[in-house]
Amino acid sequence: MTYQPYFIEGAQRPSRWMVTCDHASNLVPPALGGTLGLPESEMARHIAYDIGAAGVSRALADALDAPVALSNFSRLVIDPNRGENDPTLLMRLYDGTVIPGNRHADTAERERRLDAYHRPYHAALEEVAALHPKRVIVSIHSFTPQLKGRPPRPWHIGVLHAYDERLTEPMFHRLTAEGDLVVGMNQPYGGHLPGDSIDRHALQHGRLNVLIELRHDLIATPDQQHAWGQRLAPLLEAALADTHL
Repeated sequence: MTYQPYFIEGAQRPSRWMVTCDHASNLVPPALGGTLGLPESEMARHIAYDIGAAGVSRALADALDAPVALSNFSRLVIDPNRGENDPTLLMRLYDGTVIPGNRHADTAERERRLDAYHRPYHAALEEVAALHPKRVIVSIHSFTPQLKGRPPRPWHIGVLHAYDERLTEPMFHRLTAEGDLVVGMNQPYGGHLPGDSIDRHALQHGRLNVLIELRHDLIATPDQQHAWGQRLAPLLEAALADTHL
């Protein structure tokens, strides 16, 4: 089977929603030898991808009858949720782990990976986003319960935004009203990096958007991923209705 750097599923689904998953995979493409010099135990960590996010994204897209776009390369290969000029686009050290395959990556290698993986993913994502004139983008990510040497993160879920709070504000309140969740606004980190995926495909086009971060121990199994997709869909629909947009 020929390698491709992304998967688009349900492109023609009628919903105005579109689900994106920038860190869906921990795959190192064949052209890089299938490895960055890290053991499997490291590639299974959050440093390589967003654990559980792909399953949640697919389940959510099914529940919303919406298209979903998923990357098919590890964030350690090149990070699709970073702008092309971001210094963290190609990481050499991440949460205490040195990435051997990136240690000597020069400008030419960075450009090659942009052409092979990053740019095709974003071109495909934008093509599908443009199919609906009132597209709404929900980006699904996951976060580790605790970074090395840092305190545990208390949030179950975070709702992230940049300057556009039209959808994130009502979604935050809908989640908080559930009563059993610790919900963070722009937690466990801020919601905007210039040139990131939401900036590129939502903010620059005036599209409603929300980025959701789920703590990855809550979405470790297929059943958990499906349950969260089913849980988030009606909350997102209600939050969208709250905007009257």
